[in-house]
This record gives sequence, C-alpha cells and structure tokens, in this order.
Amino acid sequence: MSRSLLAKYKVKNGVRAFNKWIIPYVQSQVYSSKLRPVISYLFTDWRCNIDCHYCYQFDNKGERMSLETAKSSVDWLKTLGCRVIPIMGGEPLISKDFILEVIRYGSSQGFFMYLPTNGYLLTKEFSDEIGKANVAAINLAVDCIGPKPGLPKALMPIEPQFRYLVQQQEKYGYILFFNMNITSQNIKDVKLLTEIAHDNGIGTDYHINESPQSIVGINHYKHKADGLYIRPEQYEEVDALLDWIIQKNRQGYTMVNSISHLEAMKDLMRHKPVQWSCRAGHNGMLIRPDGTLSPCFDLITFDHDWGTIWDPKFDQEELADVKKRCNDRCLSTCFYTMAHYYQPTETLKWMMKHTRVGALR
Repeated sequence: MSRSLLAKYKVKNGVRAFNKWIIPYVQSQVYSSKLRPVISYLFTDWRCNIDCHYCYQFDNKGERMSLETAKSSVDWLKTLGCRVIPIMGGEPLISKDFILEVIRYGSSQGFFMYLPTNGYLLTKEFSDEIGKANVAAINLAVDCIGPKPGLPKALMPIEPQFRYLVQQQEKYGYILFFNMNITSQNIKDVKLLTEIAHDNGIGTDYHINESPQSIVGINHYKHKADGLYIRPEQYEEVDALLDWIIQKNRQGYTMVNSISHLEAMKDLMRHKPVQWSCRAGHNGMLIRPDGTLSPCFDLITFDHDWGTIWDPKFDQEELADVKKRCNDRCLSTCFYTMAHYYQPTETLKWMMKHTRVGALR
C-alpha cells in the first residue's frame, strides 16, 4: 500500500468521524435536555454459534429482529440526530443476508455502521459484500490466540478471515480492530493480541470481565459458577497487564479505551466503586430485537418499560436513581468511552483516533 493511498484512507476515516461522531455530539449539546443519542446499539439477535462463558446475552432460544424493525429503528434514530449504529448479538452473522441488508440500509441513510463479530462465519465473499455496503468499522472479537475452555473466540481459527480483512481495509475504507475481554484465563494472550493488532495497523478495545454482581435477572445464563471472573490472587498480574497496555497507549498504539478507563478497571475487578458520568438513556441506548429500548447493557434485562422505537420513555430523574444503584459496579467500555470523549477537551482526540488506524505493509 503506497503512502498516498494510506493517506487517503486516513483522511476518509477522519472526515467520516467528524460527520458521524462530532457533528451529532455538537447537536446533542445544543439539545442537551432531549434524547439525542450519539450512538445506539441495535441488538438484532441473541443467538450465537459459540458459547463464551462470560457472555450472559447469548440465548439460542431468544427472538430475532425483523428487517422491518431494523429499518424502522434506523429511520427513527435518524430523526434524533444519531449517526452511529453498532449491530449487536449474539453473533450478528447468524443471519448474514439480514445483516447485509441492515448495513446497506443504514449506510444509505448516512450512518456509521459498525459490525462486531467473532469471525467464524466470515467468508471472503461476505467480507467483500459488507465492504461494498460501506460498513464503517469491523470489531473482530478475539480473546486468545488459540481456543481455551470457555473462551472459543480466538485468532487461530479465524486467521484467514483476519488476514483478508486487513488486506481489504484500505480498499473498502472500514476501520478494523480487535475486541478483547480480559478474564482469568487469557491474561498473557491479551499482550500477544495487542502486538499482533499493532503490527497489522489495526486498533484494540479492552473490557474487564465484570463480576456476577453486575448481572441481574438473566435466568438463561448458565455459567454463573464458571464465568472466568478474575480471582483476587490474579489482581497483581492483571494490574501489570493494564499498566503495560497503558504504556502502549502512551506510545501511540491505537486503542478505543482512554487511559482513565484502563486505570479504572483495576478498581472494578476489586469491587471498588468507580465514579463516572454515565450518559446511558440520554446520549446512548440499546434497541432490543422486538424494538423495545434499554438505556445500557447491564440494564437490558431490567424489568422496566423504557419504551419502544418512536415512543421512548427515558425519564431522566428515574434514570439518575437507577444509576445510583448500578453505576458503582459497572464499567461499560462502550458507555465509559462515550462519557470520556463527551468532554469538549477530549472530543477531537476521538476523531484523531480514527485517522491513526492503518499502517504500511
């Protein structure tokens, strides 16, 4: 890849970040008292082709989203000024044709369409199709180099898919990054995956495996006893890993996470309260397969009527009361990142992260 083509790729990502992230952010500040989501997660399916022991959303008996609901969600979000839609699961690619239609429709309506996947169901043909459909970002969920008990999301089984996505990213213009969940079983793997990502010019995104206390009302979840939660005797090892990741962040490795978020993970795994400004239900939200709404991931099974698309019921006083009870035991990467970059002094840094992705190979 020549320097000129790489420069065009980076500029395109920067311009897209400005249009899809920064402008909606400014508009949300103007309409600060209204529901103005900068990002909205579209849960199209609870089903998955693998079973990660820490995942409490996986449910192969759950309903799927209809194309009508997906398109109506896009139409509604457009009226609110939102321009970023991650397609969530389960594993979205359980229904490839459906997902392709959603990406095409969302892109045609001016959205930054973002696809998380474990990669197992990707093919070269489908990768080309979503590239042509103008997918803006692909989040490749990998937790280890090779599969481990309870951690099937691994790089080795999807190496060909990964290599093809890397090769084609400048052609189609999407951003590619690894999404890793730090658990009791993959501490060393996270370092290796971070270096592999950097060597291939892609970004990284880190989560810390939250304890069972943050999981509420999920009767189908069958791994509460073996959810790969970090044990007290591992705290220092995880601290060292996080310090290493922070060092790489400072050295210029492209990461979704802010340094403050990585630091806060140390307290979360020790069950210490972490104070942060959650904007769920105001500047971010989730849409379930049936079109009902939820403020965030941990409240997705909360027994409460938050409304539906076209008829939201996010009462800010009520939400503030709920957050008093959940905010100190939750550190949602997605919502913490939004809260961090929602600060005027940090907003442009978020756009610049989009321009740093990519490397000469």
